[in-house]
Formats: sequence, structure tokens, C-alpha cells
Amino acid sequence: MNLPAVRHLLRPATVLVLALVTIGIPLWLVLVTSAKPQGEAIKPNLTLPHHWQPGTNYRTALAEGQMWRGFLNSVLVVVPSVVLVLLLGAGAAWIFARRKGRLVAAAYALSISGLLLPPAVITIVMDLRQLGIANTQPGMIAVYTGMYLSTAIFFMTGFIRTLPYELEEAARIDGASSWTVFWRIILPLLRPVIATATIMVMLFAWSDVFYAFFVLGGGPDATLPLNLYQVASAALYLNNWHLIFAYVALMSLPMVAVFVVAQRRIISGITNGAVK
Repeated sequence: MNLPAVRHLLRPATVLVLALVTIGIPLWLVLVTSAKPQGEAIKPNLTLPHHWQPGTNYRTALAEGQMWRGFLNSVLVVVPSVVLVLLLGAGAAWIFARRKGRLVAAAYALSISGLLLPPAVITIVMDLRQLGIANTQPGMIAVYTGMYLSTAIFFMTGFIRTLPYELEEAARIDGASSWTVFWRIILPLLRPVIATATIMVMLFAWSDVFYAFFVLGGGPDATLPLNLYQVASAALYLNNWHLIFAYVALMSLPMVAVFVVAQRRIISGITNGAVK
């Protein structure tokens, strides 16, 4: 077998091994531990359980872990954040893609600087307190919108620049206003990138616990990851790794389903928005 053929076989094998190590092993650990009784799960490992009880563990996690309340709180925070990121990002990207000048270029650079500069947690909390929305869901929505707006603007601007400007000119000749052009031409053409931005923001915001901890601070408005942190720190889940991993598995199901269904749109949207 010649060298090019060996390289051709080695690359996919390397990718499979890396995926197995970085994704497969942690996933297997979560699944098998969530199916074990407490005695076998005290020290989590990769061995199969001697006694399977996934149903009991999942029911306990749902009933005693307050998952339904956390699920509702996550939906009430993530969905408005995604909508705001898409609308504000699409509008800003349209302006950046169609207008020229140093001021526009500087504004675009500032808008996408969030891709490189991490948010300052202390400053965010202080600003939210000044606005009176600290420890509230609107405050959390504002934080997520600001955090992920740079990503949406970056992908959408690159995609809009590939669209023929003649489409907008033809609509304006027919009497369409800027608002009509945006809603009826730009947004429909942005569907691949909108799908990508939607899934990316949902994945990040759904699993976030760091910023939710500082902004929401727990309580009845805690999202799913923050609620998991609270119950895992309480006596209820102390050393109950089988319940903690059952909670993690249930919490991940919505995003796993979204990712499996829309993975092709993610790849096409990233390609169209960043490469073209």
C-alpha cells in the first residue's frame, strides 16, 4: 500500500479515535452511571451496572430535582435571547454588508470584537443592578443577547455580501421600503445562516451555568444547568452520582435532538457565512 493510500485511511481513523476519546467516553460514562443504583455509582466508572435501574433514576431526577421548573425557566430565557440575536444581528449585518466607509468598518470591528474579548462578569452585574434587572430573567436575556450578537453579525454579514445587490434594487424600483426589503428579501435569503445562529446560541445558552450563576443567582428563576448545580450541592444529590448523571442526560436531550435534526444546516450556514 502506497503512502497516499495510507494517509487516506489514517485521517478518518484519527478523527474517529479523537471523537471516541473526547465524546464517546464521557457520553458512555454519563449513560451507564445514570442507570446504576446508588451503591454502584458512588465511584463513577465505565463498567456496566450489575443492576439496571434507569427508569427509577430518571423519575427521581424529574420529580425531586425540579427539572420541569428549570426547563420552563430555560425556555423563557433562551427563546427570547435567540429571537433578539437573530433580529438585531440580521439588521446590523445588512447595514455592515451594504454600506461602506471608515465609520461603518469601525462599527463592524467593534460589533464582532465579542468573538475575541470575553465579557467582564463584574461589570455586567453592576450594570444590571444599575438598570434594576439584576437577578431577573430580562437581565439574563440581555446578557445572552449581548454575548452572542457578535457571532450572528459575523456570519450574517459574510453571507449577505454574497447576495446580489440587484435583488434589493429591483424591489426598491417596485416601490418597496427598506423595511419591506429587509423582511421579504433579506431575512428569507438568510435562512441557512439563521438556522446556524439559532442552533449555536441555543447550545451555548442552554448549557451555560457560569453567567447564569452571577446574573440570576439561583432562586425560582434558575435555569436547568443552574438548578442542577443547586441540587447537586444540596443534601438531596450529595454523592448521588446516579441522579446527577440522570439529570445531565435528561437536560441534554432537547439540544441533542436539535443538533441531530439540524446538523447539516449548521455546516452549510458556517460555510456560507464565513468562507464565501
